[in-house]
Amino acid sequence: MSEAFESIKAGLEEAIAHASGGDARVRVHRFGALDVKAIRAQVGMSQAEFAGSFGISLGTLRHWERGDRQPHGPARVLLMVLAKQPKAVLKALAV
Repeated sequence: MSEAFESIKAGLEEAIAHASGGDARVRVHRFGALDVKAIRAQVGMSQAEFAGSFGISLGTLRHWERGDRQPHGPARVLLMVLAKQPKAVLKALAV
């Protein structure tokens, strides 16, 4: 078999072992919920300003703030950086 196949096979076997409670050498990353409303308050913007400034739909922002949904992927990264370095983000985006 190819090296790629063997690597994928090993990964699947580790995932199955982990899922069934077996001893697997896996690294699990768990991310806590983001307090999007607090992040928005930290930068001092209304919902409409925040959504418009960062390319987020107002409806999505409201879902995040209510806790109905959590941001994922690039949106989560942006919010995490914004929470830690708001001035740098605002300066970089010239908001």
